Amino acid sequence: MSGPSGGPSSSGLLDRHIAFLEALRAAGLAVSLAEDLDAVAALSAVQWGSRQTVQAAYAATLVKKQSQRPTFDALFDLWFPRMVGSGAGAAGTGAGAAADGPDAAGQEFSVRDGADALRDFRERLAEALAADDQQALADLAAEMVATFGAMPGRGPGLSSWSAYTALQRVSPGELVDQLVAGLLAEGRTDEEAGRTAGRRVDAFTRRVEDDARRRIAEEKGPEHVANVALRPSIDRLDFLSARRSDLEEMRREIYPLARRLATRLTKEHHAQRRGPLDFRRTVRASVSTGGVPLTTHHKPKRPHRTELVVLCDVSGSVANFAQFTLLLVFALRDHFQKVRAFTFIDHVHEVTHHFKPGGDVVDVMTDLAASTSHAALWGRTNYGRAITKLAENHADALGPKSSLLVLGDARSNYSDLALDTLAELVGGIRHAWWLNPEHRRHWDNGDSAASRYGAVVPMVECRNLTQLGEFVHDIL
Repeated sequence: MSGPSGGPSSSGLLDRHIAFLEALRAAGLAVSLAEDLDAVAALSAVQWGSRQTVQAAYAATLVKKQSQRPTFDALFDLWFPRMVGSGAGAAGTGAGAAADGPDAAGQEFSVRDGADALRDFRERLAEALAADDQQALADLAAEMVATFGAMPGRGPGLSSWSAYTALQRVSPGELVDQLVAGLLAEGRTDEEAGRTAGRRVDAFTRRVEDDARRRIAEEKGPEHVANVALRPSIDRLDFLSARRSDLEEMRREIYPLARRLATRLTKEHHAQRRGPLDFRRTVRASVSTGGVPLTTHHKPKRPHRTELVVLCDVSGSVANFAQFTLLLVFALRDHFQKVRAFTFIDHVHEVTHHFKPGGDVVDVMTDLAASTSHAALWGRTNYGRAITKLAENHADALGPKSSLLVLGDARSNYSDLALDTLAELVGGIRHAWWLNPEHRRHWDNGDSAASRYGAVVPMVECRNLTQLGEFVHDIL
């Protein structure tokens, strides 16, 4: 049996299949033994002449959520690459145009980088982006890495590849204005043209990154690239390292995450809705059965929904984290008896009115972004001042039935922390939690006061959507 990128033996293909599944599990995809066997059965039923067919068979049996698909595709490209080296045209022009050095077949190719080559490449790239020609863009991504991303290797006969170097050299982002002009000429609106142009350039950038990883995997093995260079799935991607395209995908994940949480919480509440035994009703009902209590009766269980107060740092360093946490609270607001929300940088600003029923998520996003300007006086994060102003101006928000949720990295620019004030606030409420988007290893470095604040309010690491969903489920 031959593979999609060449002609490996059946034993080599089996080894690659097993390694691919192990990489998926390491990346956070739950692949069971039954799904492993399903994949083998699906692969035995399809033609291996089409790489896309093989990829679809794997995806249909192994991928459970759409958010996992980018990670799956990236790993599939490492273990089953669409081409080797610079491809079939390595000796000629196009994808074969690369820097000095041997390609994967050991053949020498000549230098093609230069002003003329760069100008010609940018013209062809602009045409492919304008036409949205996916095959041409895939070929151009491979050519771009080979021509503009080649770097000296660390050993004889080795080369190295850098997507960053290639992107800096070509700067596809500079083609956005030209692409927007072409889309406007087609009758697109300004907003639609800008969004479409940005999406196409972002997609091409990802193709370039994928091809650089593919070339490095040929030399160092796919396991090395998967462990070092591969980005995690969107639900495990750190808020603080997310790119613009990642943020859009995360926003799409917020409401499915909220729905899954809401469904699970509803089921658990129904399973636990029986209250304490109603002794009088149970005895009375047992009269009809000769005094034997065959049926027990219970008192109604009183719901204890949380009155939630959110204090959220919206400074630039944690803005992405704050945005998604507030949006998840907005999506789950029906599970709280009452929500009051405040944002701050060095000044507290209430945004509670955004969390009322009937609010539109787009309006909430816009208003929350605009609220940043109201949460700053001097623009330098000051947790102590925010805590003090919350106590002075909004003391009515916190009472015996309230729970406080603080969102931020606990970095206060070496200002006063107002620990005593925070302790007084926490002492008069039901619960308090602090979500920190930084990895624990960075706590207490520099101006971080994580441990000092953590001694007053239990601090929880919350770096991605998975951890955020688990935390919200626990507090509800």
